[in-house]
Amino acid sequence: MEHSKHAVRSRGSAPSAPGKLRTESFAGDGRSGSGPALDKQAVLLLAVQGLIAIATALSGTFLPIYLWKASQSLALIGWFHSTLYTVSGLTFWIAGKWVKEHNKMNSLRLGIVLSGVFYFVILLLGTRAVTYAIPLGVLGGLGQGFFWLAYNVVYFEITEPANRDRFNGWTGLIASGAGIVVPWISGFIITASTGNQGYSIIYTASAIIFGIATILSFWLKKREAAGRYEWLYGFRQLKTPGDPWRRVALAIVAQGIRDGVFMFLVGLLVFMATRNEQKLGSFSLITSLLALISFWLIGRLLRPHLRSRAMLFGAAAVTAAILPLFWPQRYETLLIFGIGTALFMPLFIIPMTSVVFDLIGRNEESVKRREEFVVLRETSLTIGRLVGIAAYLLVLPQANSAPQAIPWLMLIIGAFPLACWFLVRGYVNRSPAGRKEPV
Repeated sequence: MEHSKHAVRSRGSAPSAPGKLRTESFAGDGRSGSGPALDKQAVLLLAVQGLIAIATALSGTFLPIYLWKASQSLALIGWFHSTLYTVSGLTFWIAGKWVKEHNKMNSLRLGIVLSGVFYFVILLLGTRAVTYAIPLGVLGGLGQGFFWLAYNVVYFEITEPANRDRFNGWTGLIASGAGIVVPWISGFIITASTGNQGYSIIYTASAIIFGIATILSFWLKKREAAGRYEWLYGFRQLKTPGDPWRRVALAIVAQGIRDGVFMFLVGLLVFMATRNEQKLGSFSLITSLLALISFWLIGRLLRPHLRSRAMLFGAAAVTAAILPLFWPQRYETLLIFGIGTALFMPLFIIPMTSVVFDLIGRNEESVKRREEFVVLRETSLTIGRLVGIAAYLLVLPQANSAPQAIPWLMLIIGAFPLACWFLVRGYVNRSPAGRKEPV
């Protein structure tokens, strides 16, 4: 996930009309936890994102397990996610023109609908879904691309520097909250049902929740389109010596390298160690509860001038949390890893997300090109994820003869948050003053 809105509106002032530029000061009081409150549109966007998080936690947590049980192939899981990431990245780039010049809310709704269709198709296919893993990756990638492109642009427009950490904290809190109960319920349903009936139930429920999210999204205001989309604008910034995007884009690639593998491999490892979906649900419950508490505290207490130190400490801590995976991989050792990641990942991810969108809002010209910069961000993430998946697929054949191959892979790619901090450390604490942004 990924978002932003830059510049501080005076407390108590009314928002500008949609699409208009406003002049704001980012000086603030430096207290991210006590900045301007989130307005009704921001709360509504959080509600939509919360429903997506619930639907994803309900079925997405167990999708790799479902595919692996039907295929007994870890490589298939890698190719499925590789397809999903590739199509998602291409959708971001191609749909950027639609979002900038036409109706971004329709892109958001289309993404939600396609995500619902994705789970409905899996429900219809049953165990035959493994035969269509690549086409399913295409469908899932389209849904993610359309939704997250529009979501990130809208997020940028309805938040601002003083409350962006607050919004990001709420986003993490909601996602963690969904992860506390929902996967546990899914695991209980699956283990209590015969055959694949439990999977059919959770895929049906996910499709329904995506439908509810689509309906709720119609209460989000239509946001005025402005400007012409330049296909390569964001990428041209990478050619400019001294442009901060050169380092920040590389940091986003580094972030994607870890995300691309960890997003599906951790759950697989837990299931392969326990052979029990209920255990995976319990793993998610414990780690998500701790992540919720951590996101809540950090979202309230983290101040812009502390971002760099918090990010470095968080990156180092989540890297160290991987070390228990070199012990015999039992549920207990995986849980130690999960707890460490849950507690310290917010220290890394909240500053990392905020600094990217603060950079998008650094001046009026950059704000006008927010769609192009969101596309650059997602393209960078996609490249990183594909690099991570490629490393996973290369190491996989060695896993049978060298049991430590997977832990070493996870340690190497899991250390990339340290590279992220190194690349953005000069920008993460900056609070540029005087900028214009749309509401």
